Amino acid sequence: MQGLHSRVQLVSGDKEAGRALAGIEIALDPGFKTYWRDPGESGLPPRFDWSGSENVKSLDIRWPAPSRSQDAAGISYVYHDSVLLPVIVEAEDPAKPIRLSLSIEYGICKDICIPANAKLERVLGTGPSRQSDIAAVLSSKVPRVQAIGANGDLSILAAESGSQAESGFTAVLRAPAGLSPTLFVEGPEGWYFSTAHPDDQNRIAVTLDEKPKDAAGDVSVRLTLVAGEKSVESVVRLDASGKPR
Repeated sequence: MQGLHSRVQLVSGDKEAGRALAGIEIALDPGFKTYWRDPGESGLPPRFDWSGSENVKSLDIRWPAPSRSQDAAGISYVYHDSVLLPVIVEAEDPAKPIRLSLSIEYGICKDICIPANAKLERVLGTGPSRQSDIAAVLSSKVPRVQAIGANGDLSILAAESGSQAESGFTAVLRAPAGLSPTLFVEGPEGWYFSTAHPDDQNRIAVTLDEKPKDAAGDVSVRLTLVAGEKSVESVVRLDASGKPR
């Protein structure tokens, strides 16, 4: 569907044993960008309404790693040119067709952020299959989930506390030689973080900018680390003051 400075469509993979792959593909005019699930300091995250779908038990959207963009409006987390968001769909009844009905709202930006929307429908497993494209995004562009300290050439090795007066932590990273890593930090509702650039030892300072006044107990914070074409995702537990557990 043609939108404002963008085209968006629902694409289908193959349907097998009550499970299917689909994809939300957004293509942008030159110079425009759209936003990740966390848009950063500015921008609009995509919103999805699947309520008109039929024979759907569950939907799981997977997010390719974003890029970090900085302009006069601040730091935002974006996709340039185009993005394909894989969707893993499970049917209520494996013997019946899966029909997806999606109302999507998303932001596009060049100099200012503009809201866009579209209504899309697709019966999965019919028409041209994009199975290989969706599978390729899942395997190479969606961050691999791994534990803090995991082996590999890209890893979040530790989350270290600073002084008692500081809010936040330092992420200690391993990244391939010659690549400067970027870290994206997502907290629960009401928790907001900012990140510095890595130092020469691949350490990134993460500052807790805001948290709920009544915060109590531990919270889970998702860290997405990107270096070149590689990306991983780990979870760190923080106490109510924002210190790693």
